[in-house]
Amino acid sequence: MIKEPYVAIERSIIKQFRKEIWRPFVKGLQAYEMIADGDRIAVCISGGKDSMLLAKCMQELKRHSKTNFELEFIVMDPGYNPANRRLIEENAALMNIPVQIFESDIFDAVVDVDQSPCYLCARMRRGYLYDRARSLGCNKIALGHHYDDVIETILMSMLYGGQVNTMMPKLHSTNFPGMELIRPLYFVKEGDILAWKDYNGLHFLQCACRFTEQIARDMEARGSAKDSADVVHTSKRQEIKELIKTLKETNPFVEANIMKSVENVNLDACIGYVSGGRRHHFLDEYDKR
Repeated sequence: MIKEPYVAIERSIIKQFRKEIWRPFVKGLQAYEMIADGDRIAVCISGGKDSMLLAKCMQELKRHSKTNFELEFIVMDPGYNPANRRLIEENAALMNIPVQIFESDIFDAVVDVDQSPCYLCARMRRGYLYDRARSLGCNKIALGHHYDDVIETILMSMLYGGQVNTMMPKLHSTNFPGMELIRPLYFVKEGDILAWKDYNGLHFLQCACRFTEQIARDMEARGSAKDSADVVHTSKRQEIKELIKTLKETNPFVEANIMKSVENVNLDACIGYVSGGRRHHFLDEYDKR
């Protein structure tokens, strides 16, 4: 009997990649209490490998979990070209993900923005996703950011932002009261996601905005990328990826240590910090001790 392709894809998460994907996925959910009874979660799918894996993991969780929650799978089309839109639809059908696609004009809105178009695009995407999720009766949205994203964000904030920040596993929305964002792939490493993708012979979409599409074409013309969907094209983030790769050559635990650094912040050894929107300086309390 021939089984549907999605059955093998689902099985690979639980069986072949249990240690690399399923366990870290469950660990993140439990460690940060991301899902509770009564939740209605909008799983936000961009069409890339991370969000597609997230959708399958959430389906498997609902199938096996004792927690009572509901799922919606939403895809925002910010102005994809027809081929990219079709790839998302084909992958969703192949993987048995019942997506709901809605449209926006975000790509047109940011195409001529000179300063930080990627940041503006991300902010606008988030707003559209929150709004659609709320209209579906959801109280949470789930995004596909993974372990590498978290580590890279910590270093980027230090080296380029002059501050210590991280990508939080969950947070309350400031613009959409009652809504919450969760990141269930928080402990899943990008290398393992790529291995899962290749194991199943899957091909996914990358950001696909007009800026990154041109970069992808340039890279492919130079023969510098086997699969453009596997390359992060934001220059600063790519620099950080290369830096971490270099550091791991002499310290294989560098990623774990970076993560631990934001779990073990010693305020007694900080010159300054911000809490609740208020800036504090060590001299404020220095002579009171």
